[in-house]
Order: sequence, then structure tokens, then C-alpha cells
Amino acid sequence: MKRVRDQGVNVTNIGKLHYRSIDDDNGFSQEIDPMHILDGKGGVSMLLRGIDDEPENVGQWELYLEKSGIGGTEYQDFDSVISDKAINWLKHDRPEGEPWALHVSYVSPDPPFSVPEHLWNLYPFDDFPLPPASLSGSRPHHPAIDHLRKTMRWGELSKLDLKKITAGYMALITHMDDQLGRVITAVEELGLIDDTHIIYTSDHGEMAGSHELLGKCNLYEGSIGVPLIVTGADIPEGVIITENVSHIDLFQTLVEAFGKELKDEDGDLPGRSLWPAIHGNDRQRTVFAEYHAAGSLAGGFMLRDLDMKLIYYAGMEPQLFDLESDPNELTDLAKEAAYAEVLKQLIASLRTICDPEAINSRAKADQRAMMNHWGGADAVRAEGMLVYTPPPGAKANILGKSTLLN
Repeated sequence: MKRVRDQGVNVTNIGKLHYRSIDDDNGFSQEIDPMHILDGKGGVSMLLRGIDDEPENVGQWELYLEKSGIGGTEYQDFDSVISDKAINWLKHDRPEGEPWALHVSYVSPDPPFSVPEHLWNLYPFDDFPLPPASLSGSRPHHPAIDHLRKTMRWGELSKLDLKKITAGYMALITHMDDQLGRVITAVEELGLIDDTHIIYTSDHGEMAGSHELLGKCNLYEGSIGVPLIVTGADIPEGVIITENVSHIDLFQTLVEAFGKELKDEDGDLPGRSLWPAIHGNDRQRTVFAEYHAAGSLAGGFMLRDLDMKLIYYAGMEPQLFDLESDPNELTDLAKEAAYAEVLKQLIASLRTICDPEAINSRAKADQRAMMNHWGGADAVRAEGMLVYTPPPGAKANILGKSTLLN
């Protein structure tokens, strides 16, 4: 947004951003009702990961088990406000006769999965199949994932728990679809649909009980696989692109969409424009992800080449999956002799992108530095656990907060 804004495009945000503060220049022309981290600081307890002493994350387990059902949340109310303000901006505030970009960012479908009765009733969970590997006897084990379960306090989930969580999640997605539909309807009614590109994506997925995990915080497909849908008058309809792509590709894609220029400093960015793929020129390549936050014993790195997927953990054994034959990632092939060469090649390819062990050390050093910035380990522990970021005007739910006295 900063690259195109500085070349004359109005780039407006409405809704969740999760940066530090509106007082910073986050790249937008304006921010309307932005949801940033709490008090410019956010939850800091996971910084203790930098000294290998991350506490168990209280509140998350209860958020899923006790709040999945009929009800409502401040998040849903905020979603409605976001839609209202997006529609108002389109009707009254968008620039006339010049390019613009509107970033409409909802909070849903993050937990809690509390939804109105009319949405809950759309998903009679008695009929739901259970998520893959969701019961204790079938879940895969790996030291990194077992550590995640322990840190996040994920216990055993009954079949009823799993179906309630899945029903609540699906209903909340429908709530979000309704909000998005309101905005797209406004685009159509204003006669903008024929010269407007709409890109739909999400920041992460939701395990929803698969592998007996909830939330995100891992590199399985349920967590890192996200939708990416692009529509517009010059885009082929109903085409599924098989090229492996990533969020980082949106930088070049959006700059090119506005006919703007990249800077010299952008030359080493790993993303690439998606317009060739959109117009039929798929170019297969590897895609990369990494994770160093809540619940991770050590840095996790993902590399996908076609349907072969490597998950590499610093200091632990890797995992290898064939997503074509095993889309639910239930069969780890890393120790299979027949896949030894594939595993070797993927690890070598990963090391052309980064040194996983060095990056793991660097991430923990950065977390220690930020921990010290906020007063050291004891001060961070005293902050307690932020269960989830509150929307603007709402009160934060912080568990276990204490006061340090000098």
C-alpha cells in the first residue's frame, strides 16, 4: 500500500490491521476504525519463548470449548460496522476519476465461535464428519506438535466438542460471507463491478480439531492454507490456478495492477506478480513459510514443491508429506527410504532460502530483546495472558495479570 500510495493512489483501510498504532505510518492514505494491537503493545507473554520459558497459554482452550454455540461477540458487531463504513466510503468518499484501493478487513472467523441462532441452525452438527486425526488414538505425534498442544493446553476433544467447534466455525464463516456480500452488492449497485478488481484472502486458517489441534500456530495445511480468489472484468471466470502461490506475491501483483513502478530495493523480494498465472501462464515454483511465535519449541519452516511438502524444525526431525495422495497430512514420509532423496533435495532447496538454525537463533534473540524492552522476564510474566485482541472500544480479557512492586 505504501508503494502505490506514494505514486498517487488513495489506499484506504477499514477494519483490522494489527499493527502497532494508527500514530505510525502504516502505508495507508487513511485508516478508518483500525484494530491494532492492544495499547501499541499487544500480548507479550509469548516473548518468554526467547528464553525457552513460554508459559502455558490460558484461556484459549476455554474459548473454543465454552464459547462455540449460539450467542454473539464483539467481533461480529465490529464486522457489521466495518461493512457499514466500507459501503459508506464507496458511496460518498471514494475518489472520483482516479484509482483507489479499499482494504476491507474483518475479524471473523476468529474464535470465539459464538453465532446467532439463525446461522447456527444452518449447520446441524449431528451430520458433520469428524475432522481428520481429531481423536486421541489417531492424532499424529511429533515433538514440535506435542509441545504446541502442551503450551496451548489443548486437551482431548470429544466427538460432541469437535462437532460443536466445527459447526460454530462454519456458521461464523457464513456470517463473514454475509458481510462481504453486502460490500460486493454495493460495488455492483454503484456500477463499479466492471472496472474493479476484488481480491479475497485470509491471514491464516483454522485447524478446528484436525490433528487434535485448534487455532493456527503450526505449518499444517489447516493453518497455513488460505483462500485466494481474484475477480474482475478482465479475469477468466471459474479458472482454478494450480501454481503454488503465497501472500508475498500480492506486493508485485497489486503494484502491477495499478500500473505503478517497483523501486530498486524491491528487486530482491521473493514474491512475483500473479497476473501471468491469472491469464494462463502457470509457472511452478517452490513456496516458503516460517513460524516462530506462540507454542513453537523451535523455528518451523515449510517448503512446498508441487505436492511435496517439507516441514523443517530447527533441532528436530523434519516431516514430509505428499499432499496429492495425503491432503490431510496423516502419513509422514520423512523416514521412508523411498523418499530419502526427495527429503534431501527439499532440505537443500530450503537452505538456498535461509539457514534455519541461524534464523531460529535470531528470532529468539529478537524476542529476548523485546522482552527486555518491556522490563524483563518477570515484568512480562506479570502481564498475564491476553486471550484475544479486543476491537476498538471493547475491554481486553487478560488472565493472570499481576502487579510487580519495586
